[in-house]
This record gives sequence, structure tokens and C-alpha cells, in this order.
Amino acid sequence: RVQLVESGGGSVPAGGSLRLSCVASGYDYSTGCMAWFRQAPGKEREAVAAMRTPGSPMYDDSVKGRFTISKDNAKNTVYLQMNSLKPEDTAIYVCAARAAPCLLRGWRAENYNWGQGTQVTVSS
Repeated sequence: RVQLVESGGGSVPAGGSLRLSCVASGYDYSTGCMAWFRQAPGKEREAVAAMRTPGSPMYDDSVKGRFTISKDNAKNTVYLQMNSLKPEDTAIYVCAARAAPCLLRGWRAENYNWGQGTQVTVSS
């Protein structure tokens, strides 16, 4: 079965950086979509960044210029480098993957495999 395991969350002050990692097992996502979502308390889950190879990375407007998504197909791993973090970035960050193309809008949860999530807290 497919498993996605995230790591790298933590607490940082505003302006700080974190790097999240997500390792997939049970399916080869070298040509699939791997993505990061986040969910803040009281808010709906939202797509943050996604990447399919071959293809260009996709970002939500709220993180463009600050976050960078990358994939290591040999390791079946996706990363999210988060710089210039803001308090509003505080959320549980969840890794997701699917064989089909990436979507930042109009996605359906049942069309993805999901990790358990990792907490990111940014203090002001």
C-alpha cells in the first residue's frame, strides 16, 4: 500500500526557514504528482505547491517567491523549502501524491494518497 511520511516541521520565528520532506513508498511517483497542502485551525485544507515530472512546479499565490518545491525521483521524495515564513503560514502541512496531473484548484481528496502531516508554527 502507498505510504507518505513527512518530516521537517517545527517552530520558527517570522522570517525564518524550514525544509519539509516527504518520502513515498508503495508506488513510484517519478512521473506522478507530488504536492504539499496545509490546513490551519478552523480553515479548509488548501494546496500550497505541486510538482509533476516532467513539468513545472505550481504554487499558490500566497507562497510564490517564498516556497520552493522539488522532487528527487530516485528517492521518491518531495521537498518543500519554506523561506521568509509568516505567522499566517502556521498550519499542519500534509504531503499528497497521485499518478495523474497536479491540481491546485478543484482537487478532490479521494484522488490523492495522503501523509499524516507535520506541524509548522511561525511566531510573530
